[in-house]
Amino acid sequence: MRKKSSTPNRSFQVADQIQRDLAELIARELKDPRVGMVTIQGVEVTPDYAHAKVFFSLLVGDPVGTAEGLNQAAGFLRAGLFKRLHIHTVPTLHFIFDQTTERAADMNALIARAVSSRAKED
Repeated sequence: MRKKSSTPNRSFQVADQIQRDLAELIARELKDPRVGMVTIQGVEVTPDYAHAKVFFSLLVGDPVGTAEGLNQAAGFLRAGLFKRLHIHTVPTLHFIFDQTTERAADMNALIARAVSSRAKED
């Protein structure tokens, strides 16, 4: 029988804390000109806390350049997290551009066009 964890939502709590701390670190301490106004959308942590996928979005700017800048600064950001988090292993960070908001805007535009063309037909 598998032993139950004393805190079943611990990985979610760690991911949320990483998300909050990374948002603050990127906004206040990261000086890379490729990284502009970044929003951390979510963090997924592996069960052993070795790796974390960090999903981000941008208001303006180049997503490829921003991802390169963030991935190059991953060591710096990990060191900043090490000072803030009180866990044994701070995960290696992997930044991934999240296209969910752009896809949603495209879908909304398609729906609006379909509704307007149907209204013209009626």
